[in-house]
Amino acid sequence: MSTGKNKLDTGLVRELAAILREADLGEIEVEHEGLRVRVSKPAPTVVQAAVAAPAPVATAAAPAAAAPAAAAPAEAAVETPDNAIKSPMVGTAYLSPEPGAKAFVSIGDKVKKGDTLMLVEAMKTFNPVEADRAGTVKAIYVTDSQPVEFGEPLILIE
Repeated sequence: MSTGKNKLDTGLVRELAAILREADLGEIEVEHEGLRVRVSKPAPTVVQAAVAAPAPVATAAAPAAAAPAAAAPAEAAVETPDNAIKSPMVGTAYLSPEPGAKAFVSIGDKVKKGDTLMLVEAMKTFNPVEADRAGTVKAIYVTDSQPVEFGEPLILIE
């Protein structure tokens, strides 16, 4: 008798998983004959974050174009990407060690080789982005909590 019930449970779970995929849902829960089954998939959250990555980038560019003082650094980003420190991975850039804390660096700060400039979080791991040379921070191309792509310019040190 328990063998038949296990087959029914497995079939129900498989059917729910199929519905989850077909309807592109994150979670589905049903109760049937006193048995409650919930099937969920955490992967779409990561996919949605990756899909949302272009939107903040475009949003960040719009205010830079609107403000004349901020337009010059935006133009410098186009002219100097080879000199810029680039993102070592796909993730989320953080300019400070924790929310509300002072940023690691600001435009005009002098840095030494090896100084932490920002963090890039990927898969719940915070990876420091370090200065590859000594110099002065001339531009910061990203905003706090902005999704970034591999090789995307983050900061310019001259």
